[in-house]
Amino acid sequence: MIKIYTLSGYEEVGKNMTAVGYTNGGREEVVIIDMGIRLDRVLIHEDVNIQEFPTKELQKLGAIPDDSVLRNKKVVAITFTHGHLDHIGAIGKLAPHYPDVPVYGTPYTIKLAKSEVKSEKYFEVKNPMYETQFGEIVQVSENLAIEFVQITHSIPQAAMVVVHTPEGAVVHTGDFKFDNNNPLGEKPDYKRLKELGKEGVKVLIPESTRVSEPTKTPSEAVAQMLLEDFFLYEGMEEDGLIATTFASHIPRLQELIWIANKMGRQAVFVGRSLAKYTGIAKQLGLIRMKGARAVRSPNAIKKVLAEVSGARENYLLVVTGHQGEPGAVLTRMANGELYDIGKRDTVVFSAGTIPNPLNKAQRYVLETKLKMKGVRMIKDLHVSGHASREDHRYLLRMLNPENIVPAHGEFRMLTHYAELAEEEGYLIGRDVFVSRNGYTVEIR
Repeated sequence: MIKIYTLSGYEEVGKNMTAVGYTNGGREEVVIIDMGIRLDRVLIHEDVNIQEFPTKELQKLGAIPDDSVLRNKKVVAITFTHGHLDHIGAIGKLAPHYPDVPVYGTPYTIKLAKSEVKSEKYFEVKNPMYETQFGEIVQVSENLAIEFVQITHSIPQAAMVVVHTPEGAVVHTGDFKFDNNNPLGEKPDYKRLKELGKEGVKVLIPESTRVSEPTKTPSEAVAQMLLEDFFLYEGMEEDGLIATTFASHIPRLQELIWIANKMGRQAVFVGRSLAKYTGIAKQLGLIRMKGARAVRSPNAIKKVLAEVSGARENYLLVVTGHQGEPGAVLTRMANGELYDIGKRDTVVFSAGTIPNPLNKAQRYVLETKLKMKGVRMIKDLHVSGHASREDHRYLLRMLNPENIVPAHGEFRMLTHYAELAEEEGYLIGRDVFVSRNGYTVEIR
């Protein structure tokens, strides 16, 4: 029997955690997939070190998953689909519950996970961490093996995690879209996905964030064109240019470096998280920082912003704070700190607003403050990293799973996925199971 433990991320967008259990002869073995955090619950942003928060405080706020149901089970592996904080941010708090259990992920993801563990204040995380290559099948117990299948998302080396069991494969999509024109060259491994469909997929656990949108999510190449159309047009004579996007969105940051170089400006990344993500990406050859620099310490940030302020026409600033998070660089600018932002400046939002009430409210406050200062704002030069309805339909037809457990979304998003599944011949309650946080789905 296969059990899907829908621990977290099944009633919200964030703090994702799922576990796959396989029972043979009364003995159950478990693979954990993701250990995420929900940033808006703690009112923090990408530059804050989450690992400095006490576990009890995070649990009280509902910011990290409740994994108590797994504590006495035989966990044989911890896996990560990709390196976003809503998938790896709780590793320092939860991995110590499973001492010596190995952690697996792609190289970029594991290096990001190690950076989270390194900054953990309260626990020593002793779990061995292994960088796993795409297509490699790792035997993690007598009955279970894991595999990472390349997919595309808004961060490098995103993967679908496949748990191979004697009853068939369990495929967890993680966050994904089908991007066939990614500027960094990453492409989904359609060949392997089709092979899995022929071999037999027992359970599909798909993300459902944008499944209600009746379209196919555009390629990152579209975002590149949107940015180039704005920044590189003939009449561009703006003094201060400031862009804000996700610190982990390496393809987007690479595009901004290319654009700055074409404009004869220097791209300057301002913020701890921007320096962290680009630094690790540079180590792995995933980004070329030619002509760009990144600053992270408070003193360095103050110094570089004073330098930029005196010669704005020579720089393209890239800062944190696209969601209006308190304490992020752009929010502090709007509050009159760090940098005298005003009529000489244009702010480009190359990120969508994360769909929850708090983010929407914070973003509204930020935009209002920027307007009051006379800042020119350009919004939505962005494409999503999440699959829309037709991406999901294509995946369903490739994998032809026997059972589906929608994940990664508010309850309405999960039900939208169930509706799509019914269009494709499935039936809610028979082979489509809409679950909630803390529940278990048994697949026989």
